[in-house]
This record gives sequence, C-alpha cells and structure tokens, in this order.
Amino acid sequence: MTLSIVIPCFNEELCLELLHRRVAAAARTSVGEDYEILFVNDGSSDKSWPIMQRIAAADGHVVAVNLSRNHGHQLALTAGLDICRGDRILIIDADLQDPPELLAPMLETMDREQADVVYGVRKSRAGETAFKRATAHGFYRLLSRATEVDIPLDAGDFRLMSRRALDALLALPEQARFIRGMVAWIGFRQVPFPYDREERFAGDTKYPFRKMLRFAIDALTGFSSAPLKLASHVGLALSIGSVILILYIAYAWLAGQSIQGWTSLMLVVVVIGAVQMFVLALMGEYIGRLYNEAKGRPLYIVQEIAGRSERPPVRLGYVADATANRDSPGGKGTRPIR
Repeated sequence: MTLSIVIPCFNEELCLELLHRRVAAAARTSVGEDYEILFVNDGSSDKSWPIMQRIAAADGHVVAVNLSRNHGHQLALTAGLDICRGDRILIIDADLQDPPELLAPMLETMDREQADVVYGVRKSRAGETAFKRATAHGFYRLLSRATEVDIPLDAGDFRLMSRRALDALLALPEQARFIRGMVAWIGFRQVPFPYDREERFAGDTKYPFRKMLRFAIDALTGFSSAPLKLASHVGLALSIGSVILILYIAYAWLAGQSIQGWTSLMLVVVVIGAVQMFVLALMGEYIGRLYNEAKGRPLYIVQEIAGRSERPPVRLGYVADATANRDSPGGKGTRPIR
C-alpha cells in the first residue's frame, strides 16, 4: 500500500518546516517508506515556494508543485489530488490545526470499517473566535437542510480516501469546487473520525469573512437548487400580493375614495424592488456558474514541479513543460494534458 499526503499551501512559510517533520514522521510510522508528500504552492507571495523546493531537494518523498498563480484553496487541493499516485490519500491543511499524527488511527479505522473515506469531524475548534465558530455551526446546518446530498456536519477537508474514491472524485470536472460536498456526493462507504482541532501553529487564517462567504455561496449553489426554489416562491407570493394591491387601488378609484397612505405604498414598492433584485442576484449566481463551466478552461495550471523528474499525467489541468521551446508558437512551453 502506498500513501499520498496532499497539502495545499498559501503563504505558510512559518509552518512548512515543522509541518514536513510531523507529516513525514506520521507517514513513516504508519506505512514505512511507501509514501509521498505533495506540497501545492497556491501562488504564495512569501518564501513558501523556496522552502518547498529546499525540502523536496532534501527529502526524496516530497513533491512540490508550484501553480502559475493563486487559484484558491479548493483548486490547489484539486491539483494535488490530480497529481498524487498513492493507493490511499490523506488531505490535510498546512496550518497544523489538523494533527498529522491522526494518520495511523485513521488508517486503522479505514481497514476496520472497510471504508473508502474516513472524514474528520471536529469536536472542538481551538483558537477560533466565537463569531467563526457560530457562523461555521450555522453554515453546516443550513447546508445540511438545503442540499440534496447528505453532507456531514462539522467536517472539513481533513480526510483519508481510497484510490477508487479519489478516481470517482476526479471524474467530476466542475469549476466551482466544494470538495467535501463532492466527496459526499460520490458515495461509497464513508465513516466519521471525531477529533479535537488544534490552534493554528503560525500565521493568519487564509479564510477571512469575504472568502468564507464566497465558499458558502459556492457550496449552496453547487449542491442545492433550494435558493432558486425560494426565489420562485417569493416571486409568486409578491405577484399575488401585487394583484391584490392593484384590485384594491381600482376599487378605491371607482368608489371615489381618496387613497391614503402614500408612505406605506412607497414602502411596499421599495420592498418589492429589493426582493426582485435579490431574486435576480440568485439567478445571476447560477447563470455565472453555467458560464464558467461552458468555457471549459483547465481547473489549474502548474508552472513548476520540484522533486519529480517526469511530467505527471493529470485529468483536470495543464502542466507547463519545462523542456519545451518557450519561443515556439502556442504559448511559452505550456501544453494541454487532456
């Protein structure tokens, strides 16, 4: 059995050395020497990439992947999953909030339960603000109610997967990716692994409120048509209300009554206009997703790989060919993989 450990990284220079030591130790304890560690540099602006290169040069188990720009956490993770070669795959973030030492008991759980996915469920979240905990709690429960897929509560991307589960995941080519939801969608036997999440080792969170909101919207629109159904129900209710209001105005005019309440009427108009804009925004979100999917662009572009000599076959992205003639027509040595 071979093991791949996939770690997306963005500006994690303070964590990488300790992360490598702890992950490598956990892998050796669990599977001996049959493992690889993939660091995926997601367009970091600090010294993360030179540190990854140095680690890859010193440790033959390490593969460092440098993306051409910042693609976002979920696409960086996708790139690592696409390139890795193990029979079992551990997904872990670079901030050391998810302890690498849990690898051994997760492998034991996978063997004992004959599972294809062992996903971490957070019993506690050390070092996070009350606002972050409250919004995360609410988000997972809203997502569970709104989606047609049974997405586990309080589970992040920290998980162990079999090769057949990963192959099924890589068959899903959508651009706006919510990987924990996509893993739930593919099925197979999936079992929870409760654990206590630790405090970030160093640096700042890479998910400020703006990114968290975007992540939540991608999750909801990617796995549920409930927002569209809500929009249609609200539109129907407003249409019925508008017809009633028109009938009332017509009756009052025919009866020769002066219509009172200009302020309240304007309030109704403003409310209806606001709801209409909300409905249009929801529709625009779905249309935008369709537009991005229709373009058919690769999910990621790899600029450079350190620690692996051959050019890996991938399904979902482009890998730049370092040996190609950069003056050749068609674009600076980058060739499509698929």
